[in-house]
Amino acid sequence: MRAIYATDLSAASEAAIHNETCLECLERIGVEAIHLVTVIPSNMHAGMPGMNFEERRREGLDRYERVMQEAGFSTETHVVRGTPHRRINGIADAERADLTIVGSRGQSPLANRVLGSTARNLSRTTVVPLLVNRIEREADDPDVLREHLFQRVLYATDFSENADRAFDAFSYLRHATQEATLVHVESPKEPDETDAADQLATLDGRLDQWDIDTNTQVRDGDPAEEILAAEAEVTPTTILLGSRGQSRLRRLLIGSVSETIIAQAASNVYMVPPPRTA
Repeated sequence: MRAIYATDLSAASEAAIHNETCLECLERIGVEAIHLVTVIPSNMHAGMPGMNFEERRREGLDRYERVMQEAGFSTETHVVRGTPHRRINGIADAERADLTIVGSRGQSPLANRVLGSTARNLSRTTVVPLLVNRIEREADDPDVLREHLFQRVLYATDFSENADRAFDAFSYLRHATQEATLVHVESPKEPDETDAADQLATLDGRLDQWDIDTNTQVRDGDPAEEILAAEAEVTPTTILLGSRGQSRLRRLLIGSVSETIIAQAASNVYMVPPPRTA
């Protein structure tokens, strides 16, 4: 597997990249090659007094590359200019990457509605599965909150085609997963004619063959709120879910369940987007 590891060389990125347990988890799910990517925003110019952004970022990536190589990964580095999420997606597409990784402290609900972030923009536009590695929000010297990335997975499903694609990720996550909680939320606004308990039981059986301890929950209410409530109950290391994909206008106006989870969850988040289009 090939991974894009996006970093802005911040303290949050430093914490994730230097965490040996996180790197071991990536190796266990089959990641062999890592492309380290940092994006210099277009509004930062080399001619600004005292600023040599490209040289500083290359030095930072060189340090990170040594960490990755010592952990056994083959690596390449990319220092590019432009809009972060667009350049990250472009490299992921060009390299035919299997996932993109980004460290994020998250934001308060109010700030997330006002201010964009690379993680949030990637959740809207990513062309490959996205792993948001959660870092402590209020710390000068932050650490990874849940370093055993896939040990305990909370899988949220609406039984859509893309939720099924997210479930298929267990085919490789299972090498690092010990426990899984399968959650379906029945929303009063969207009546569910399927037997959710039976469908979850079927998924439970598929995980049982891999010796993953599994339990299921059918909840009622707002999907994002109920997924976050389930997270608080079971404290997973990672929330796994699919993104249906929406029109650009709808995304900008109201966001999506996956964006809300990425912004507010305390756990890492692994989001699987719809398949690439030609």
